[in-house]
Amino acid sequence: QVQLVESGGGLVQAGGSLRLSCAASGRTFSYYAMGWFRQAPGKEREFVTSISWSGSSTSYADSVKGRFTISRDNAKNTVYLQMNSLKPEDTAVYYCAHGATYRSGPTRRVGEYDYWGQGTQVTVSS
Repeated sequence: QVQLVESGGGLVQAGGSLRLSCAASGRTFSYYAMGWFRQAPGKEREFVTSISWSGSSTSYADSVKGRFTISRDNAKNTVYLQMNSLKPEDTAVYYCAHGATYRSGPTRRVGEYDYWGQGTQVTVSS
C-alpha cells in the first residue's frame, strides 16, 4: 500500500508561481516513476509531467513545457512540481501519481500508475 499526500496548492495571480509537493510512504519510492496529472472542472484528467525512478528522465505535456519543472528527492520520498508563469488555464486539481512498474521511465499513461493522491487545488486568477 502506498500513501501519497500533496501540498502546496492555492490561489495565485497569472504570471505567478507555486511549488507542489507530494510525500510518499508505504513502498520503496526510489524505484518507481512519479507523475503529476490535473483535472479541471468538466474535463478529463490530463497528464502534466512525469519523472523516471532515477530522476534522470522527464516528460512534459506541451502545454506546460518550459514553465513547469518536476523533480524528486529520493532521500525524502518526495516529488515536486515547480510551476512558473502560471496561466488561468492551469487552474485545476493537481494529482500526484505513483508508477506501477519497477525502475520505469517517465510515462504519460494513466494506466501505468497504481496509486494516486487526494489532489490539491490550484487556482490562477487573471
